[in-house]
Amino acid sequence: MSYHQRFSPHSRACRRDFLRRSAAVGAAGAAAAVGLSIARSAHAAGDEVLRVGLIGCGGRGTGAARDALVADKNTQLVALSDAFVDRMQNCLKSLQKNEAIADRVKVTPETCFAGFEGYKQLIASGVDVVLLATPPHFRPLHLKACVEAGKHVFCEKPMAVDAPGVRSILESAELAKQKGLSVVSGFCWRYHTGVQETMKRVLDGAIGDILAIQETYNTGTLWQRPRQPDWTEMEFQMRNWYYFTWLSGDHNVEQHVHSLDKALWAMGNRPPARAWGLGGRQVRTAPQFGNIYDHHAVVYEYGNGARVYSFCRQMANCYNEVSDIFHGTKGRADVLKHSIEGQTSWKYSGPPCDMYRAEHEALFRSIRAGAAHNDGVWMAYSTMMAILGRMVTYTGQMLSWEQALNSKETLSPERYAFDAQPPIVPQADGGYPIAMPGLTKFV
Repeated sequence: MSYHQRFSPHSRACRRDFLRRSAAVGAAGAAAAVGLSIARSAHAAGDEVLRVGLIGCGGRGTGAARDALVADKNTQLVALSDAFVDRMQNCLKSLQKNEAIADRVKVTPETCFAGFEGYKQLIASGVDVVLLATPPHFRPLHLKACVEAGKHVFCEKPMAVDAPGVRSILESAELAKQKGLSVVSGFCWRYHTGVQETMKRVLDGAIGDILAIQETYNTGTLWQRPRQPDWTEMEFQMRNWYYFTWLSGDHNVEQHVHSLDKALWAMGNRPPARAWGLGGRQVRTAPQFGNIYDHHAVVYEYGNGARVYSFCRQMANCYNEVSDIFHGTKGRADVLKHSIEGQTSWKYSGPPCDMYRAEHEALFRSIRAGAAHNDGVWMAYSTMMAILGRMVTYTGQMLSWEQALNSKETLSPERYAFDAQPPIVPQADGGYPIAMPGLTKFV
């Protein structure tokens, strides 16, 4: 029985409304499902319809489903899963209104799976490809289940929120490799042609040996959903997942990880030797903002002397900048401006790129060619680099890569249910315990 059936006073009305709004596509979707085999090979011919399922139906998940259908015309979206019924409703409604893909949205009431366990039903429903777009905490669990079931996967970033999660991602990526399954990450800048051309030149030595990298992701504030009287504490945290470390990893993991991924890329996908830094919660201090920080500054040190200087901040009315600046012995690269200055000056002049579509094009192209595309190791390392940054800002300690990757700290709750206690427990004043550098211990 789903959460809404057990706890929400308006759940039955929501379900009836969902059934009515889904009826228009139900018959066609059911008919299509009959003619498609559940047992699928690891690749598909060019004219074979690939059945896609989406786990995580928020804004990013809805966008991923749209991009997947646009990227490959022989795809159908046939199943949805989310912890919340209303998220599935909104996602389906949005996709059905998109004229470019509406005829390939074959989701039926029977292929909508709510609750924490819904992902299992979606994976077992006969899909070939799964899009993972839940809050990051769930990524290791969901990827493991998909790969064990033989599904190709698109994984939104980041891949985990703690070191055990990263280790699980690495294990799943290796299993996917053994099975010939594609695992494409949501590190979208890796699929942007302008960034690709810039990085190719950097890696080919256009700026010489890299001495320092400046990674900046300073932005304003984001959304927040007010607490409702009928919400349990778990629902409140799930609805506001961005503000809880156990769900998002903190904003340096959820958002700034894009920047750190480019730094890792520039360093040949090699992780740093160690990191140290500072961070805190200076402006965004009210209880509704959970337990994450609002700024982080981290220095990542490499064994060859190179350093990555990493800054991220989410505060209103401040100077904002999102940039990736690489300094080398022969010049300087501005990655997002696709330009290089120095002994070899260059600027990208190619066509524009929809990187969100490109990552899905890479996924489906690999499936149809029977040549598995696996982003596993570097997508896990980029995530771990961000988690290492959080570890050093939360504890105030210098930590090595090996210490961080082998950390035993797990941010998982004891059980997944809307009446369960989340791992971040509110205090008597309604606030949440906040990490205190110098007092919070590394585990």
